[in-house]
Amino acid sequence: MKKLLLFCLLVGYSIVNAQTELVFVYFTGKPNKAAFYANPLSELTQKSLNRRTSLGIPLNDQDAPIEQSYIQNLQNLGFTVTDYSKWLNGAAVNATPTQITTLQAQPYVSSVGRFARNTGSVPKTAHQDKWNFSSETQKTLTVFDYGSGSAQIDQINIRPLHLAGFTGTGVSIAVIDAGFPYVDTGSAFERLRNNNHIKAVYDFVTKTSNVYNPSVSNHGSAVLGAIGGYIENTFVGSAPDADFYLYRSENAVGEIPEEELYWIEAAEEADRKGVDIITSSLGYNVFDDSRYSYSYSDMNGTTSFIARAAEIAANKGIFVLTAAGNSGQQPWHYIMTPADNAKVFSIGSVDDAGSSSGFSSYGPNTIGVVKPDGSARGTASATVNNSTLVSVSGTSIATPIAAGGVACFIQAFPSMNRELMRTKLRETASLYPAHTDQMGYGILNFGNLYNQVLNTSEMVKKDKFAIFPNPAKNILNVASESEILSLEVYDNLGKLIRKNNSQKSIKVEDFPKGTYYLKIQAKDQLFYEKFLKE
Repeated sequence: MKKLLLFCLLVGYSIVNAQTELVFVYFTGKPNKAAFYANPLSELTQKSLNRRTSLGIPLNDQDAPIEQSYIQNLQNLGFTVTDYSKWLNGAAVNATPTQITTLQAQPYVSSVGRFARNTGSVPKTAHQDKWNFSSETQKTLTVFDYGSGSAQIDQINIRPLHLAGFTGTGVSIAVIDAGFPYVDTGSAFERLRNNNHIKAVYDFVTKTSNVYNPSVSNHGSAVLGAIGGYIENTFVGSAPDADFYLYRSENAVGEIPEEELYWIEAAEEADRKGVDIITSSLGYNVFDDSRYSYSYSDMNGTTSFIARAAEIAANKGIFVLTAAGNSGQQPWHYIMTPADNAKVFSIGSVDDAGSSSGFSSYGPNTIGVVKPDGSARGTASATVNNSTLVSVSGTSIATPIAAGGVACFIQAFPSMNRELMRTKLRETASLYPAHTDQMGYGILNFGNLYNQVLNTSEMVKKDKFAIFPNPAKNILNVASESEILSLEVYDNLGKLIRKNNSQKSIKVEDFPKGTYYLKIQAKDQLFYEKFLKE
């Protein structure tokens, strides 16, 4: 009996020590980087290079491709290599302790980093607490241009940018998410397809281009819909004319640490294509294998692989937005990674009254950085899915609504330093300089920031025009030093209701009482102004 027991213990010891874990093998360098510097277009598109030039960001070794002979060397050692990162300069493999020692001895390996960190049992939380929408129901359709999207667009004050002609045109957004079923067929995305706004797609989970697979999560479809969806007289997204790159990095049926690597690969591909924005309603803290789960102390912006890569993306001039998370009412009620990184613009959720949504996750990160950075509507927000208008809740939907505002702002000021842009968005939010752990610096205000930048620009002096009387009863007049080419009045849902050419006044006496927007096209400038009809 004693021999049998000893045998069992020895077998158990052998199994534990032979157990593999996911590790990241860091390489020593990039021997062929000189070839990249001689011909950057071999790795990056001209659009990617243009973004760097516009923002004054030089190329560095992170931009060079990974050394393929190193990948081959790992394969020659018997490892299966499917995921690797040029930014982090390494590859992921599953290895036993003995194999890790072998890897560390290779001349082309600088170190081996472990994903596994927890040895004890970690309480598991339902995946929907992490990022899934809290609800989804069909809504009653309206007949206005903005329709059901009006309230969420106005809450963060994007309409002034739309009226000024900034609807995301020419700005590219990578949506990194869990799947995009029916985006290729649904009528709510027909406008995107017809105008060639979907530029590329890829599934980094399956290594195919089948992101529209109807069997995967539709989470990404609803996220995309909040920005670029369009149903005539029913719904308009927050940046309906932006271009999109659709990347799947999340398998909604499970939680494995490889998903961090899928996200990193998607972000690197987005950079190659030259995107301006990454929006991602994903976050990580608990994995199915508890060895890989994070604690709150890990939410410092630098511990996780995904947070480090997200910062690199931001340093490349990409404006990175991520959802804070939906764990505000759970035992884990904190933000998740990569929302913990200081250069990632993380978004919390508020309701229609501007109060924090109960589910919205709490900051700050563990080194005291205020998180989330700001908030947008995430309670009963409108979006589209397939051909239908739906209402959903979660920081997952607040994030793309805000991302659309960023796209419109980048169209207006494409060369503005992105760190300055992030700072100014915080400073123009509703609570600044105060903040809360659930709302960050408050509700974002894109129109306020737009005005601030215009008013400090040498190109535009707002005192060159004025509208009067305001409130108006019969006639609204414009005083301007410039020749007026046209006046356009829009109602509070964005519908054009009157236009005059070559005049400095416009009749409003037949308008119902309420709030309106006047778009003034001068000979050399474009202005907009809100007015009241009494």
